[in-house]
Amino acid sequence: MKVFACTAVMMQTVLSLVLSTNPSFSYQTPIGIIYNLVKFTAPAFIFGILYTTTRTTNKNTWGDYGSYLKKQWSALFVPTIWWTLAYLLVFPDVQQVNKFNSFGSFCWHFINGNAAPHLWYNTMMLQFIILMPLFWALAHWIKNNNTRGIITIVLTVILFGAWIYFYDVQVFHGPHEQSWYLLDRIFISFVIYGIFGVVAWMFRDKFEKFLKKAFPILVILLIAVFYWTNRELFAFGYPVKLSNAPYYKPSMTLYALLVIGLVATLAIRHINTDSKALPVFHFLATYAYRAYLSNVFWLQIIWRLGSGFLPQINPIAAIIICYLLTWILSFASAYTFHIVWSKIKNMITKPAVQTEVK
Repeated sequence: MKVFACTAVMMQTVLSLVLSTNPSFSYQTPIGIIYNLVKFTAPAFIFGILYTTTRTTNKNTWGDYGSYLKKQWSALFVPTIWWTLAYLLVFPDVQQVNKFNSFGSFCWHFINGNAAPHLWYNTMMLQFIILMPLFWALAHWIKNNNTRGIITIVLTVILFGAWIYFYDVQVFHGPHEQSWYLLDRIFISFVIYGIFGVVAWMFRDKFEKFLKKAFPILVILLIAVFYWTNRELFAFGYPVKLSNAPYYKPSMTLYALLVIGLVATLAIRHINTDSKALPVFHFLATYAYRAYLSNVFWLQIIWRLGSGFLPQINPIAAIIICYLLTWILSFASAYTFHIVWSKIKNMITKPAVQTEVK
């Protein structure tokens, strides 16, 4: 789930950048369609994180919160801090909404996700990490109780549907479109995927059986909902604005859930057959989050180095070139920085250990 989400989200960034060059409408159409195709990334990431965390820590209680946060601090928060600093200091022009002009506004941009186009996700996702005891409590309450599982699903759908309706009326082209934009990075806007991740693990056997039986139906529904999302986007006319395809719509919610189901089906098949592809996915998943953090940084370098020819060539060719180079550099840097940092930590801790022995 993490690998699919990370791989797809890099395409979103590339599409946005190429679309900013104002290509002809004939190219804007496929760009909009591809954008809708990969518009499942944040939900898939949240589902994957909650599914995995529930699998590994569902027996945890508040007493385990300190050790849990300590582990997540090094795995998630530290990379986020370094890359956010990199964007604010090296590429301050990629900031969203407005630019920092004081120490206070610098700090605000640092935590609100405006430092780069994709960092809103970090602001939202880290809230799930901080609030994990609530999801542990949900897992404890559900256990293997079918009735409680159904109640959880029904209530989640109803409440999330109400939230989506509220967002559509008040924020998306509504009276608070500019003033309430931060609502898109509050965990509530993605809570359905987190709760479903918990439920999916707690009822993993039933979840697996359901996916295997429903696979053909899920494919048909995916095609129908994908058509729905594209019809909605192009109903706004040209030029195409990707902001008209937010996550917070019934169509996008259904599309994301269907993609999650199909990716999960693919994963289950690989696991059940002990596929040789599993080690590759595990390796990439280890570095997916760090690769995601860096992707806009590398894309900016690629775009600026190729500024003499990339905007002038065929937009589809520009998308392919930028995407492949961004993906390679993002994962390569994530792996390289991990190795370098591990060696530095070993060099620091080794003398300390030797001193203690003496």
